[in-house]
Order: sequence, then C-alpha cells, then structure tokens
Amino acid sequence: MAFIKRKERSKERFSLLLLDLEEYYFEQHTVYHVTTSSAKKRKIRGSLKVCSKSIIFEPEDHVEPILKVCFCVYLIKENNVVAPYRVERGDSTFLFHLEVSSKTEDVVQTLLQLHRASCLDKLGDQTAMIAANLQSRLARTSFDKNSFQNVSEIPHMECEAEMVTPLVTNPGHVCITDQSLYFQPLNGYPEQVVRIELHRVKQIYKRRHGLRPLGLEVFCTENDFCSDIYLKFYKTSDRNDLYYYIATFLENHMVEHTAESYMLQWQRGHLSNYQYLLHLNNLADRSGNDLSQYPVFPWIIADYNSTELDMMNPATFRDLSKPVGALNKERLERLLSRYRDMPDPRFMYGSHYSSPGYVLFYLVRVAPEHMLCLQNGRYDNADRMFNSIGETWKNCLEGATDFKELIPDFYGNDPSFLLNCLSLDLGKRQGGSSVQDVVLPPWAADASDFLQKSQKALESQYVSEHLHEWIDLVFGFKQKGSEAVAAHNVFHPLTYEGGIDCDSIEDPNEKIAMLIQILEFGQTPTQLFTTPHPQRITPRFQSISRTPSVNTPLNDEDSSFEDLTEETRRLAWNNIYLSPPDSTLKMFSRESNGLQRSMSFSNMVLNECMNWYFYSIPFGRRQDTLMGHDDAISKMCWKDNQLYTASWDSTVKVWQCDSADIANNKRCQFQLLAEFEHEAGVNTINLNPAGTLLVSGTKDGTVTIWDTSSSVQLHQVHCHSGKIHDVAFSPDSRHILSVGEDSCLKVIDVQTGMMISSVQADEEQRCFCWDGNTVLSGGQSGHLQVLDLLSNKVTTRIPGHSGAVTAMWMNEQCSTVITGGEDKQIIFWKLDC
Repeated sequence: MAFIKRKERSKERFSLLLLDLEEYYFEQHTVYHVTTSSAKKRKIRGSLKVCSKSIIFEPEDHVEPILKVCFCVYLIKENNVVAPYRVERGDSTFLFHLEVSSKTEDVVQTLLQLHRASCLDKLGDQTAMIAANLQSRLARTSFDKNSFQNVSEIPHMECEAEMVTPLVTNPGHVCITDQSLYFQPLNGYPEQVVRIELHRVKQIYKRRHGLRPLGLEVFCTENDFCSDIYLKFYKTSDRNDLYYYIATFLENHMVEHTAESYMLQWQRGHLSNYQYLLHLNNLADRSGNDLSQYPVFPWIIADYNSTELDMMNPATFRDLSKPVGALNKERLERLLSRYRDMPDPRFMYGSHYSSPGYVLFYLVRVAPEHMLCLQNGRYDNADRMFNSIGETWKNCLEGATDFKELIPDFYGNDPSFLLNCLSLDLGKRQGGSSVQDVVLPPWAADASDFLQKSQKALESQYVSEHLHEWIDLVFGFKQKGSEAVAAHNVFHPLTYEGGIDCDSIEDPNEKIAMLIQILEFGQTPTQLFTTPHPQRITPRFQSISRTPSVNTPLNDEDSSFEDLTEETRRLAWNNIYLSPPDSTLKMFSRESNGLQRSMSFSNMVLNECMNWYFYSIPFGRRQDTLMGHDDAISKMCWKDNQLYTASWDSTVKVWQCDSADIANNKRCQFQLLAEFEHEAGVNTINLNPAGTLLVSGTKDGTVTIWDTSSSVQLHQVHCHSGKIHDVAFSPDSRHILSVGEDSCLKVIDVQTGMMISSVQADEEQRCFCWDGNTVLSGGQSGHLQVLDLLSNKVTTRIPGHSGAVTAMWMNEQCSTVITGGEDKQIIFWKLDC
C-alpha cells in the first residue's frame, strides 16, 4: 500500500489529523503546552502545527494525547492508542509557550488571519481567504538552494506546488536541476526537503487531480503503485514544463509506454494480469496517493462457500463482461426501471465502484487513522465494517447502493489488511461479537492462503480469456456513452473526466462544494481504449518452434505428402494458390523426387495473367480458360464452391462454382457474387478457417478485413510503408499477420482492427505460416526463420533457397512444410515434433 509505506518513512506521530479535505498544514514550532490539571502545573514539550482550519499540538511523549483545536477540542491517540477521537467541549483555554519567543508575534498574526477566515459564513469565502493566505506565504518564500546535494547542480526551473498524500496536501516549492528533482514543503513535513535523483526515475505520469490537469507522479520503481512523489501544481503549464524536462532527460534510458504497448506485452505473456492491471491504473490516473482515484481491481472469484476452490469450473468466477451492478438480474431490473423514469442527467448507479470510503473500508485495519480522519473521528457501525469477504461479496450483489470493486491488495503479498494486528477496538456487532480479523471463505486456510489463491485465480485461464471484457467496462469503450448504457455501466456524470469543469464555476461556494463531491464520491478512470480490447493470445500449438531437421529434403519413405488422387482432389482445390515465376504449371512426384508434369498456359508469367486456367489433373490437360480481371491475378483462394480472386486491378472478386463439375471434367458456369474494391492493386488475400472473413493486402501497404457473407468492409488498416507480400489469419481467427516490403511483420486484432504488434525483421520477409504465436517465414535471402512473437525473438535460422522464398505451405499437423523460391526450386521439409 503506497500511503502505508510513505507513512512508515515518517519519523513523526502526526499523520492524518486534518478533518477537512483541502486543509493545509502551514508551519510548525517547538512549544511547551502548560497544563494545570490536578492542581499541578506541568509543561509538556512538543510541536505546534498551524493548519488552515485548526492548530494541532503533538507532544513528544507519546503517552500524552495529541490536541486538535478548532471550534471544539479533539483529544487524539490518548495513551498512544488509535481510537475514536474524544471531544472536549466548553470554554477550554490552552496555554502554549514558544521555545523561541521572537516568533510569538508571527504565530499570533497567522492564527488571527486563519480565525477570521473560519468565521466567514460561506465555505467558498473561507476557502478563498485561506487560499489567498497560502499564495501570499508561497510568494514571500522561495526554494532554499542550500538544499542542493551538489554545489555544481544547475537549476532549470522553480515553481509552487503541493505534495499529495492520502487526504493531505502539503504546499511548498519545487525545484528541478540537471541532476535532481526537489520539493521543499513550507512546514518541513515529512522532511525538510524531498530529493529524487533524475537518473533513478523509471516512469513519470501526468495526473488529473480533482478532474483538473494539475498532477505529476514520479516512480523510481516501475512495477509498483508506490510512487516516490506526487505533485499537484497550481498551473498546468508548470506541470507540463516539468514533465517535458524530465522526459527529455530520460529519453535515452526510459521507454515511454502507452496503453497499446502494455496491451501488446500482456497479450504476448510478458506481463501478468496483475501487472497489466497496475499499468492500466497508472495510465488512467489511478494513484495510491489519491484515495479518490485509488487503483481499482475486479472481483474475480464468485464462490465464497465451497471448501475447495475449483479453478477449472467457470462458475467459480465472476462474469467479467458485466459491472458489479449488473451481476444480479433482479437488482438490475429495479435499477433500470428507476433509470428510465429519471430526468436528465440520468444515471443507473448513485454510488461509484471506487471511492475514498470504499478504499478505507478495506484498509481500516492497517490505516485506522485514515478512517477516523475521513469519518470525523469515528469508526463506522460495526455491522457495516469489513467483517467478512463472503458477506461483502453478497452485499455487492444484493445491496441497493453497494457496487464496489476491489483494490490491488487483494492480489498482493501482504495479508495484514485482513488481520487486526493492531488490536483495534472496532466495535461490537449486533450478535455481541467484536470486530477482529476478516472472516475468510472456507477454501482459505488463512489470510496468506487466501491471497495466494486469489493471485492464482487472477492469473487463471478463465480470467486471462475474459479480462479484456472487464477492461472494456472500466478503462475502455464501454466506460461511458451509448456503449455504457448497453453494458449497464452508467455512473453519475460527476465521476467522469471532463464531466464537471470546476474552473468554469464562478460561484466560489458552488465551486468548493463541487470539488469536495468530486474528491469524496470517487472518479471514473481516464478512458484508455475507444474500441473493444483484444483478447489475450493463447497458444494453439508449439511444434513449429522446435528445431527442425531441415538441412536436406525429405526422404522417400516419408509419406506425409501424398500424390494427388481422386480422394485428395477436393483438398487440392481448397488449397489452390497460383504464383509461379514463369508461364508453366509444374507437378512434382514425391516418390521419384522428380518433375511429373509440365504445362504451358500462355506466353506470360502466370502470376501476371488476367485469366484463370483450369487444369485437369487426371487427364493432364488445360480444361478451361476464363477472363475475370482487367489486370494480373495475384492470388486465388477456394472455399466451399466459391472462388476468391485478387488482382492488381484493385479488386477482389467472389465467384460461385461447383468444384465437382471441374473435378468431373465438366465445363461450369461461374457466377460473380461480390466485388471488393480497393484503392490500390491487391497483392494477396487470405480466408479465415471458417470462410466467414477475408483479408486483403495491397500494393500501398493497406490491410482490409471483409465480411464474406455481407461483403461489408469491417476494418482498414494502413500498416506497411510498401506493398504487402503475404497475409494470413491465425488458426482461431482472432488475429491477422502481414509481411511487407518494409521488412516489418504486423499483427492486427480482427475484432477491433487495432494494430497490436510491429516487429522489424532483419530482412524483407516474403511469405509465412503461423499458429498465432510462432511464425515460420521465408525471406529475401532465401533463408527460413522461426520467430517467437511472444518474446519478439528469432529462435531459429535455416539456410534454404539461393534466392528469395516466394511461397510456403504447411500441413495441418505442422509436420511438413513445402517452400518455393526464385531459385526455381521446391523443397520439402520435415519438422521435428
């Protein structure tokens, strides 16, 4: 937990005693609190902290309570026990002696100014006067350059900002040099100066704070949500200048990640589900330092009653395609009925899935002071506390106003948030039992076992296959708008980015009230994806990635490639691809390893012909010639009595014909069913295994996906800088791979049309076969290579042809490969399985 770690670094007992959001901690002084209790005068040494709406005395003796004085007096942590605050009312008088008496007048003046602000009737006026006092203080001070670690440091810029921690912001001065980033708080808390060496920075993120673009968070550890500092600026321009300076400094050794780059790493298996969700939270402005935008994780497990957790049973898991509010059909119907009758702006869920109250609901046992601060010095009712994981899940399914998701701690390694290790008095439930450790489900032996099984569930096959659906809801295209309505994912518009512009509200009272609502209500993450998120890639077969014995052609006794017989003619038509380098069609015998037949069709190279030539295998002669295009036919596919022809005339045409007529030596009539028009010549096409989709690659580097049943263009992606040599669907039809003249291999998600991977090869690749993860490709040099898309590495290089490899075929068992090249050779290869 980010804020717990930060709190542990503090040497002071004072942490979260500000009862109002946006209350500032201005300064501190060493004082003596003079008491006359029990007719005995005592002087208690401690620290007097002057805040914008209160003063706080923290004694050095931890047995003595902390005093907070506003309109009444709060006694906090008496006998150093975290417990609900005790309020002492009446005309109490407190006497403090400053250790340095010369500061007394300044402290009195400050207190008088803040007291005048507190006496104003309207909250907006109070806030405006306090803000003016703060800006005056910042203007009268500057960063103390004596704090530089090195005298040779060159300052680049200095500005005012606030350091953000959960429920507390500390105003001060920021200074950045050619070596370090510094923050110097006005109050010297938690340190006189916070320093971060720039060479240690791994990631920086711009943040929105209170729905305003003012935040900047700096990480020196990449795979964690515990940042080293979170700064909130008063001007967006200051934030941006600092960001670009650090980014420029880091550009040589820091990789800038986007949602798409993380998505690709996740799809390839380089990131776990847990790591990917952390990165998405970071990119979407979720921070461990901002309780109103704390990282959000999904409920995964739906079974909290069984004694064993069956990870192979889909019923064990929550439906990730629906938000929590839509998991219970009966409750959803009630919410929909209310939604239909509601005036604009309409919303389905009146509470959010993440808010400061929900975060501290889960973390009350490790952050009790935060809960007391948020709830005016009291714990929640004992029956409403986080008592049981099963009960909490049940209430999220059935409660009228409870739609909360989880936090990363449920999938971490620290079970302390489930245990009452501090022996806190959290109250008694209606049955008389006191609130202690969280009650675990029957399948968990203890808290550590619960976390281990939760982690296993998060990384399970089921969740890996469906996590993209939850990402669509929280970070993606179903987050808001019409898709959100269809997904029953409609939250109050106040939670959305840009839904409320506080700066456009002129009335100061309305403005501060809106800001408090934003901070307390919770905020929807910044939208990262506007199209459906692709599913994670799961391997279908791995044999192609093993080292093949390919130095010599196949032996004669191998029978995996059979001669064309009556039984296999249909297979031959289903796999017909014409791209020979001359005007002849040649047939080779596997048994004799020699040329069996050769037939000349025209005086043109066959892959530049505009006609179709039908050849009778049994009779060894040309059977028919048809005219179909205005330019060369580049590729043909046959599927279920339909012929698909691609041409340099910028079209793909679909023809209906009965292959049985051709096989039986009959002349048949071809009927044009559809024509797919392109803006450039079509160089290659491919059908998915079901024949429902067609992909085309053109000379200008564009990949187009078509629905064959409706002849509708689904997606068009310009992904290569030169012509496309080859395209193919993965066996599961989820992805398309293309290779082009630019020596790049591109992976495209079929559902969204999003390019999710780009691999730069060391030479131009002309053709390939792939299983969705592993690619066997033929290059311009004549070599074959095996490329693992998950690791982005070439695992095997195979000497093959003396010229470019122009054609490749692999059988369904992935045991045999046939390649053809510009060296006029056809080679049969045997793969070791």
